[in-house]
Amino acid sequence: MKPNLTALAPELITTAEAAGRAIMKIYEDGDFGVVTKADDSPLTRADLASNGVILERLQRLTPDVPVLSEEAKHLPYEARNHWARFWLVDPLDGTKEFIKRNGEFTVNIALIEGNTPVFGVVHAPALGLTYWAAAGIGAFRGTDTRIEAAPYESGTLKLVASRSHAGAATEALVAELEQDAPVELVSIGSSLKLCLVADGQAHLYPRFGPTMEWDTAAAQCVAEQAGAFVREPGGGALQYNKETLLNPHFIVSRSEALFARASVVGQKTT
Repeated sequence: MKPNLTALAPELITTAEAAGRAIMKIYEDGDFGVVTKADDSPLTRADLASNGVILERLQRLTPDVPVLSEEAKHLPYEARNHWARFWLVDPLDGTKEFIKRNGEFTVNIALIEGNTPVFGVVHAPALGLTYWAAAGIGAFRGTDTRIEAAPYESGTLKLVASRSHAGAATEALVAELEQDAPVELVSIGSSLKLCLVADGQAHLYPRFGPTMEWDTAAAQCVAEQAGAFVREPGGGALQYNKETLLNPHFIVSRSEALFARASVVGQKTT
C-alpha cells in the first residue's frame, strides 16, 4: 500500500527527532567509540544508536516498505532493483562533523518511489533545526514554516562549499563567477548544504566530490519541493536505487544560468 505522506509526516519527523536524541546523548557523553569502516569512513556509537531507533520505528509505521540504510546490511542490486518504493536512511550524516563537535550533522530519512525521493526529513539535533518536504505538499523548516529557494539575478552570489570536501573544481567555479559578481562562500557540513539553497540562504551548491545516495535523498526532496533543482552537470536528475549507490557530481540551484556555468566548469575540471 502506498504510504499517506500527509498522515505520516508528523510521525517521520518525530522519528528523526528521536534518532537525534539518541545521537545527542552520545555527543554529550563524549565516548564516541570511533572505528574505521572498510571504505575508510568513520563509524561511531551514535551512528548505530540512531540507526536502531529509525529502523524500529519505520518497521512499525510501514512494515511493508523495505529500508536501505548506510549502517545496515545492504541487499545486492538483484534483490532490491524491483522495489517500487523504499526508505533510504543516513542515521548520522556528517560523522566527521560529529567527531569535530561542530554541530553540523544530521539525521536523513527519505522515501523513494521509483528512482525519485518523494519525502524527506533532515534533522540537525545539535542545532535544533529540522527541514522536511513531501511531493505535492511543499518544503518546510520546522513544523509548518514554508520555505522557497531564492532566484538569483544580480548582486552578491551566495555559494555553498563543503566544509570537509571543497576542492579544485569549486575553486575554479568561484574564480569564474567572481568575474561578474562578488561571491560569498557559505560553509556548512552534511546535507544542510542542500537545505541552505532550499531555504533561500544560498543560490548555488556545486558538489564535485563523492557522495552516496543516502547522503542526498532527503535533502534533495527538500530542495526540489522548495523550487530548486538537483541535477548532474549533464542535466539529468539524481537517480536512486542504482546498482552502485555512489552519486555522480551534482549542482543545486534555482537558477538555470548558474547551473549552466557550474556545469561547464565542473565538466572541465573533474
